[in-house]
Amino acid sequence: MQKPSFKEALRFWTKLGFISFGGPAGQIAIMHEYVVEKKKWVSDSKFLHALNYSMILPGPEAQQLATYIGWMLHGTLGGLTAGILFVLPSMFILLGLSAIYVSFGNMPWVFALFTGLKPAVIAIVILALIKIGKKSLITPFHAFVALAAFICIFFFNISFPLIIIGAIILASFCRQVFPVFFKSNSSKSANENDDEKGFYINKHTVSPHSGFKPSRFWKQIGTSALLWSMPLVGFYFLTSDFEFWKDLSVFFTKAAFVTFGGAYAVLPYVAQVSVEQFGWLTELQMIDGLALGETTPGPLVMVLVFVGFMAGHNHFGGSLAMGALGLITTTFYTFLPCFLFILVGGPIIERTQENKWVKEILSLVTAAVVGVILNLTIYLGKAVLFPAEISFATLDYITFGWIIVSLIALYRFKINMIIWIGISALFGLVNYLIMS
Repeated sequence: MQKPSFKEALRFWTKLGFISFGGPAGQIAIMHEYVVEKKKWVSDSKFLHALNYSMILPGPEAQQLATYIGWMLHGTLGGLTAGILFVLPSMFILLGLSAIYVSFGNMPWVFALFTGLKPAVIAIVILALIKIGKKSLITPFHAFVALAAFICIFFFNISFPLIIIGAIILASFCRQVFPVFFKSNSSKSANENDDEKGFYINKHTVSPHSGFKPSRFWKQIGTSALLWSMPLVGFYFLTSDFEFWKDLSVFFTKAAFVTFGGAYAVLPYVAQVSVEQFGWLTELQMIDGLALGETTPGPLVMVLVFVGFMAGHNHFGGSLAMGALGLITTTFYTFLPCFLFILVGGPIIERTQENKWVKEILSLVTAAVVGVILNLTIYLGKAVLFPAEISFATLDYITFGWIIVSLIALYRFKINMIIWIGISALFGLVNYLIMS
């Protein structure tokens, strides 16, 4: 398998930014289908290794996984291109929707389009959960950890970072005391080794830009610090309300560093501070922002940029220009740390793939994440199927039926995911017109 050209990769990263519906599970599924199964740019073991690392970082794991894969294929430029294009379309779409939201209020036909998307998204997430589970739950012990993680987060509301820390501690203890827990089927491992040969990047590939280099490390840290400070310097000299822009920049930088477990883990914190402490928007506007974030491509954490838009819009007396500047500023400070984590940590973590200790610990982390994704699947499913309360009386039978249809179409008939997203949006619009 030859190295894909930068132009070919650029086409995929651009398309991914526009079709990455379905939250992290759906986005990871799209990437896996294309770069592993279709194009064979990256082997399954290498993909899962990158996913393991992205999962334990704060920030949106799918965006960081795209950055990591782009970096493996084409170095720093490839990583920056993949990561930026993953969020750029969503940023512009949310900018447009936010301007419409504050200017014209709710647009029922727009939301009708995305109402049809929601059941298709649930089906995509379910299929991704099955696919990732098959790859990750390689022993009964891994399945047990996935179940335990689900119980912890679903029934006891234990935070995602604590579950990950618990998985790491459990893995470290068990590999010393019960190493047999980590042994999987040997023939399966042999087959996996044979499968590695057909991929451009596989677990035997040694990247020329991997490993720890102090000069590169400090250069990247210095560049990140400079990039972080440049907008603040501009706000200080060019705006009349530096305090607002400083609060906005520092707050979303903090949010970026505590976004373990995806957007749903950080949203309560962002809502509390932005609504109650800063008064940038109301609770109802925060809920509307979440709806917009759920119906656009890209990571759900993009809902934070809606908060930034409303902050600028409301603080400066309904100015669309200041709202747009707030949205762009929020995007910059939310995602800058994500690039730092990958471009600094990627070269180091690449050298750990054949480290048995690291592999076994990260494999258990991935198993725990399967349980967390199951929890997210149920969470989203409840929101879509039972808008009022969980009972047969409130079940949305049309949505439930479209989830079943979507599962059959995507799994049984292998209909292209992008085509099915378009069909689902059209279904939502037709259903709205009939019901109204």
